[in-house]
Amino acid sequence: MPVNYTGYWAMISNDNFEAYLKALGINIALRKIACLVKVDKEIMHEQEHMVIRTLSSLHNYVMDFVIGQEFEEDLHGVDGRKCMTTVAYHGDKLVCIQRGEKENRGWTHWIEGDKLYLSAHSLWGIFTGDAVCGS
Repeated sequence: MPVNYTGYWAMISNDNFEAYLKALGINIALRKIACLVKVDKEIMHEQEHMVIRTLSSLHNYVMDFVIGQEFEEDLHGVDGRKCMTTVAYHGDKLVCIQRGEKENRGWTHWIEGDKLYLSAHSLWGIFTGDAVCGS
């Protein structure tokens, strides 16, 4: 049975985030601002339905989806793009793959103890950014 991700996760650390944003093509001004913002996650997970709220003082983003089903994701407020997204389990890890104008973007979430981990990847599947949040 997959792990239930429900909870409020406050950011503890954020390593290599600027390098990740640079790989995504985000301009330097936005990268600097993004690196200063503390981002928390609130996740509601019920069976195969999941809502992930990414919360910060500058911008909130809501991702509402059914695990394993592709959906259109509008990232206008994040990095200005739309893509087709699928989030699925890979063991106990939650893996997101985004297809669109820029291929092979996404992230992986997993829980260890009372911490939620996020590893983001950009073009060519290179993992370039990691964040840790605690419950």
